[in-house]
Amino acid sequence: MENLLSALDQFATFNVLVAIVIGAIWGTFAGALPGMGTVAALIVALPFTFSMSKEASIALFLGIYVTSVYGGSISAILINTPGTPQSAATVMDGYPMAKAGNADLALGWATLASLVGGLFSLVVLIIAAPSLARVSVAFGPSAIFALILFALTCIAWVSRGSTVKGLMGGMIGLFLTTIGPDDLTGYTRFDFGTDFLAGGLALIPVLIGLFALSEVYYRAASYFAAKAPDVTNVGFKLPRWSEIRLRWIQFLQSSVIGTFIGILPGTGATAATFVSYSELRRTSPRADNFGKGEPDGIIASEASNNAVTGGALVPTLALGIPGDGGTVVLLGVLTIQGLVPGFDLINNNPQILTGAFLVVLVANLIMFLIGMWGAQVFARILATPEPLLMGMVLLFSLVGAFVVRGNPVDIIVAVIAGTIGLILRFSGYPLAPIVIGMALGKIFEEKLRQGLVSTSGDVWEFLLDPIALFIFGLTLIIVLLPTLTGLKARKNSETVQD
Repeated sequence: MENLLSALDQFATFNVLVAIVIGAIWGTFAGALPGMGTVAALIVALPFTFSMSKEASIALFLGIYVTSVYGGSISAILINTPGTPQSAATVMDGYPMAKAGNADLALGWATLASLVGGLFSLVVLIIAAPSLARVSVAFGPSAIFALILFALTCIAWVSRGSTVKGLMGGMIGLFLTTIGPDDLTGYTRFDFGTDFLAGGLALIPVLIGLFALSEVYYRAASYFAAKAPDVTNVGFKLPRWSEIRLRWIQFLQSSVIGTFIGILPGTGATAATFVSYSELRRTSPRADNFGKGEPDGIIASEASNNAVTGGALVPTLALGIPGDGGTVVLLGVLTIQGLVPGFDLINNNPQILTGAFLVVLVANLIMFLIGMWGAQVFARILATPEPLLMGMVLLFSLVGAFVVRGNPVDIIVAVIAGTIGLILRFSGYPLAPIVIGMALGKIFEEKLRQGLVSTSGDVWEFLLDPIALFIFGLTLIIVLLPTLTGLKARKNSETVQD
């Protein structure tokens, strides 16, 4: 109760409320813009946080993070183009429902499912984050090293494309953190004899380049081939209570799947969406209607992808391990504000954690109101000339890259990272493992070296830590499971042919 009163005292202010509302509106708008995405929406808002209080900064970013995933459903339903990858499955039933003249009802189902998924994951976040942080005190260097290794492996495993490409992306991210001064010895590493790299690479400029600028480049390259969206005037309609009650199991099932997958570091809402959609298509009593405008399909996608937001905040706030690309940026904002996620945040700044819970709650409620009152507005915005929108993204992205350290070199880094990101996108390499690898690289190296010091250089003694041994075992399963599954499928195929 004391933490709640303290959190209300800090967060129940006009500035914080305005930050939540602005974040929610911008997050929904950015999510509705095809290709913009959660990470780019957060990056565009980054420069504004440097003059804000820590409470307002957290409120702004959580508002964007919670609502941007939902925003992708608007364009998915109205123009058959998911605003974010997390809403890709929403197209399958949302657009057919809109074509049948029920766009308002489709938006109602998507908004309601997003609210249910978001609130369910918030309850799990409130229960799990403090408990997990208390348990994390028992984690020594070996266990933390094993946990980060597990997180990196999960990222690669669920990345779109091959496992090998995902692992390579994670290793590239790890390598980027070794450029510049070594914190332990003070020596400069991998600067290739240039002052350009002597200071190392900051996470935010690389993140801006890989996601935001590469998206601008990609949209520019495909601009003349793209068709102008045919946006019609639509409204908003909530489904009848009898229809909602009929599908409460689907709401719960999708929320559980999204929350669980969100807790796994690096997995993200895209994976959760398709897992949930596939599972409901298998178990729903209305499975035959999937792909024809079935509300269960919208529920599967939107409840799960919004449940990921609360789930992904669990490892982010409790362990300092980002749950997805959006929480990487959030982690950077917390660090800039002098807050260290994990045991330190929960024990030394419990009112900040409680305030974050309140912000997530309010952001979900505002998201619902935006969906009810703003459907027509966002539908109209989708017709805004793309060059104007992408020009604004480019401007804010370059400003965001510069203001982190005030170093003009970071603008060059962002531009180069954007070019490399565009090449990787065309080559089918996932970008998320690179960013997550870079975000975890410093602590990965630090805990590895601390563990080696404590074991006198004997890496095999890491296995004497029972927590580390258990996590290493999970990591081995994650690595081998795709291979074993493929071998089993090949063996079954050969058996059938014989």
